[in-house]
Amino acid sequence: MLKTGLELKQQQRLSPLQIQTIKLIQMPIQELEQKVRAELESNPVLDDEPDPNSDSEAKDVSIDAIKEDGDIPAYRLKVNNWGKDPRPEYNTFSVKEGFTQSLQRQLGFRDLTPHQRDVASFIIGSLDDDGYLRRDLDILVDDLAFRAGIETSEEEVEQMLRIIQEFEPVGVGARDLRECLLIQLRSLKPSPEVNTAIRIIDECFQDFSNKHFQKICSKLSISEDQLKAAFAKIVKLNPSPGGQVDDSYEDQSQQIVPDFILDEQDGVLDFTMPRFNVPEIRVNKKYADLLMEAKGSSEKAQKEAAAFVKQKLDSAKWFVEALKQRQNTLSKTMRAILDFQHEYFISGDEADLKPMVLKDIAEVTGFDISTISRVVNSKFIETHFGIFPLKYFFSEGMENSEGEEVSTRELKKVLLECVDGENKHKPLTDEQLVVEMNKRGYNVARRTIAKYRSQLNIPPARWRKEI
Repeated sequence: MLKTGLELKQQQRLSPLQIQTIKLIQMPIQELEQKVRAELESNPVLDDEPDPNSDSEAKDVSIDAIKEDGDIPAYRLKVNNWGKDPRPEYNTFSVKEGFTQSLQRQLGFRDLTPHQRDVASFIIGSLDDDGYLRRDLDILVDDLAFRAGIETSEEEVEQMLRIIQEFEPVGVGARDLRECLLIQLRSLKPSPEVNTAIRIIDECFQDFSNKHFQKICSKLSISEDQLKAAFAKIVKLNPSPGGQVDDSYEDQSQQIVPDFILDEQDGVLDFTMPRFNVPEIRVNKKYADLLMEAKGSSEKAQKEAAAFVKQKLDSAKWFVEALKQRQNTLSKTMRAILDFQHEYFISGDEADLKPMVLKDIAEVTGFDISTISRVVNSKFIETHFGIFPLKYFFSEGMENSEGEEVSTRELKKVLLECVDGENKHKPLTDEQLVVEMNKRGYNVARRTIAKYRSQLNIPPARWRKEI
């Protein structure tokens, strides 16, 4: 038996305006300005300068007044989102030079043949995020031959590696931790303490790793005081030299322009958004004339031309309205964040940073969580205590012993205080840190301590033990 019937399906489709708005919301201000310039170039209807040849009474067309029936009133419309003030000078913040870029730049100062430079450049590209070369030289020689077409030898690769090991940050290009520490120690001004430290790492590295202090003193025939002095030099070294340089931005000259600037006056928080010249939406007279001539015309060419102009007018309308909605969305979101984290933005103290997730701000603003996510992504605020990405203010949390919610940043700060205040001769185990945190009113599990300790780059208790 055949069944017939109608099935209704609700399907949400985004309008061109919504699509445009979503794209603009997630853009940081610099990218937005580039988008505006690109739109000006691609859409002849948009213009950011008044037409010097146009009479004020000319037949300019309103983008709101283009009707399907072709009714075209003759008046001028200006759309200004942030006013026509001259564009101010922005405060820009340089991001750190990329790790690979930094090494390649330093390589450029060396007097090398093109062949040597190619070998050294390949080695630089083979370093890991910590700045180590984790691959054997013979494998690197094969890779140079098969992947880059460069014939070389282990001796030449090692020669180029030695040159790279002279670069900043000191310790880069090491093949293991022992070599990394030795490179850094040998770069220091010679002294009895430095010389002893070099001997400890060079001759007793395994005992050093296992904290076998008495064995070190016996093997090197040094006193405990000499060991302590040398150890003080070693603990100041950086085991991950590559981690000093931020490689999250590919363009070393990239600048960060804050999307918001915080203003705090007597406990009252306000903010401004860097402004730029928004184009005046104006239809050139020739397009108005074209539409007028096309009204009621049966000629195909004129109708096609009028359709083209109308399409550009609609596009301009959506773009300008999307700019307005972006401004409104960013403003409401930033206001909600300031209100939620009011105490923190007054003090700048991480202890005042409350647990906050995207849902909290979505509920206040009425926007979707996805919209809030787009707003906070790649946006920055300049405050009186530094410049921060908006994502910095969001974190999960848990309750303390008084039932108050505290952020993970506060928990990490307290954990760090516990570790800093411990007896370094008998450092606290994770279980003991749980007890210490509980004494301070924070009920956390041992696995949570281990997780936060790892995120803070705090080694286990046996590695924190001092002489």
